Amino acid sequence: MSATRFDITGIGSAIVDYLLQTDDAFLSRHDMPKGAMSLIDADTATRLTQAMAGGVSASGGSVANSCAVAAALGARVAFLGKVGHDELGEVFAREIRGHGVHYATPPLQAPIPTARCLILVTPDGQRTMNTYLGAGAEFALHDVDETVIGASAVTYLEGYLFDPPAAQGAFLEAARMARASGRKTALSLSDAFCVDRHRDGFRRLIAAGIDILFANEAEVCALYQTNDFADAAALAARDVDYAVLTQSEHGSVIIHGGEMTEIAAAPAEVQDTTGAGDAYAAGFLTGFTKGASLAEAGTLGAKAAALAISRIGARPPRAALQALA
Repeated sequence: MSATRFDITGIGSAIVDYLLQTDDAFLSRHDMPKGAMSLIDADTATRLTQAMAGGVSASGGSVANSCAVAAALGARVAFLGKVGHDELGEVFAREIRGHGVHYATPPLQAPIPTARCLILVTPDGQRTMNTYLGAGAEFALHDVDETVIGASAVTYLEGYLFDPPAAQGAFLEAARMARASGRKTALSLSDAFCVDRHRDGFRRLIAAGIDILFANEAEVCALYQTNDFADAAALAARDVDYAVLTQSEHGSVIIHGGEMTEIAAAPAEVQDTTGAGDAYAAGFLTGFTKGASLAEAGTLGAKAAALAISRIGARPPRAALQALA
């Protein structure tokens, strides 16, 4: 295998996050299932944004968050994702590059705004997300940069971006490119509701060339339609080379070659669960691409996740992440 320019290339939704700390009553008034990710249209996005007066904004997106965290941990990182030709798109590009992530996807020229995710954080630390896909949903085959993917040890795909049909085709092509270059492809299932919408499509993608699967307990059980985590974990281990499965405060397990590595959760005082899985994946992939053992990579993931949940917002402070590296 030739030398790599990047350790990780993420492909995902280029989103600007808008976050508000609120209570369960707000969720009830707006008919939001607590802890879920719901797709909304432009009108609903406008209405909810107005209702969330006092919130804070920052560039985000699940895999984009992972890329920013991985870069802070010392990985060489690139990101592919679509923004609109607007002010928010410029904000996203400027912020992700500021994290040290290579980002060169051209903005969409059609009059579709940059995507946004409206995040409600309740006092128990749970986050409820309402996502307007906007320009991010226009990511398509021609946006898959073969030069970048061929130069990346791992290409990491975001399950949230699987809703648009064009992105599904792009994912399959990205997996093909990575495999043709002798590289690995990873997939995050992202959300159990997302799995329910696209179970067959995810299974086809996994069969087509996913080497590393990231999922929490609810997601992997949804994928294999079972309520038994052990059964779901065994099925995942059958389908991919590395099954990396998280269980919140119960830690995580990594299954490879018929062996299971158990990782304890790092201690943390939960403030906001936003970005915990993103940070875990970043830590794991950083360790993995640097040649760490699975136990070491998983432990780095657990520590990064603990930093994420110990504060409000999806991305831990850069200095705190650098101290883990």
